[in-house]
Parts: sequence; structure tokens; C-alpha cells
Amino acid sequence: MLSIVVLISGGGSNLRALLEAAADAEYPARIVAVGSDNDAPGLEYAEAFGIPSFTVVPTAFADRASWGDELLAQVESWSPDLVVCAGFMRILPPRFVAALSPNLINTHPALLPAFPGAHAVRDALAAGVAETGVTVHIVDEGVDTGPILVQRVVPVLEGDTEFELHERIKTVERDLLVQAVLDIANNRIALTSRASSA
Repeated sequence: MLSIVVLISGGGSNLRALLEAAADAEYPARIVAVGSDNDAPGLEYAEAFGIPSFTVVPTAFADRASWGDELLAQVESWSPDLVVCAGFMRILPPRFVAALSPNLINTHPALLPAFPGAHAVRDALAAGVAETGVTVHIVDEGVDTGPILVQRVVPVLEGDTEFELHERIKTVERDLLVQAVLDIANNRIALTSRASSA
């Protein structure tokens, strides 16, 4: 059984999808804790499912490295097999990444390496591409530059607003993340081999 800590910053729709999947006894992963960098609305999902949570607010620390060290200590206290950044909107400090990667994955609302960063949906629309999508990748020290695990295409429709496109991407993102965690748990995605061959 794969044990997971999920990190969030916002509404937690990806977290909810994982919690619902993990509620099925047949799903080979369990969320042991949920962490956030703020009082995120998505923490309510952890509470509803009876999952412990913790919050490590960056402004409470002298610098980013100290914040990262405390976040790492909180995560490691749960001894997870995998850490999932599910809408976690901060770049993780190098020591955090070094301690957990390649067992540290992220979802991104674009087909990386295209459109990295915080405004991927807006950037895809501005570029006029016919399709974008979702990527699940290993987190490294760059911004959305880690080894790609799985991707799924989402078409851009004529007249799409950023909100409309992002909502369609989120639907695909939830499904892809649940499937990716399932495949990691069942050894159909090997994190170590992907990381070392990158």
C-alpha cells in the first residue's frame, strides 16, 4: 500500500479526487496527511475524510530555506512513499527537493515542456495553440522541468476563456493524477528509473 502526503495551496479539487479514489479498498494507495502553505479551503476535504493536516506558512520563517526545512520535517514525520503536489503553488527549496525527489510529483495544466510556470492556461491561449493538456511529472529544482511521467491532451476550443479552458483541464487533471498514482503504486510507472534516465 503506497502511503502519500498531498500538498495543496487552494481549493483542493485534485486532493478530493485522490481522497475519493483512496476510499475504495481496491485502490492501492492511502493518503496519510495533507499539508498546505496557507489556510487553504481544500484542507476541509482532509477534515471531511478524517485525514490529519498541517500548515507551514512561509511568512512565519526568516527565509525560504527555513520554511522549506520545516515543511520537509512535517512531511517526513509521516514517512510517505510518495509526496504529491496537487495545486501547490510554491517553488520548493532545493533541500526539500533533494530529500524527496524522485518520489515527489506534481500536476501541471499544460503539455510540458510547453507553458511552464503559474500561468500555463493563460499562456496557452495567448500562444493560439490548438491543444494543451495536463502533465504529471517528477519535481526537480527547476520550474516544471522534472522528468515527465504521463500527459493527456485537452483541445482548445474556439472562443475559450481562460476559466472555461482551465475547468476542462482540471477535469482531466483529476483523472490523470488518480491514474498516475495507481500506476506508481502498481509499479507501472517507475519513478527511480524515470529520474535516473532523464
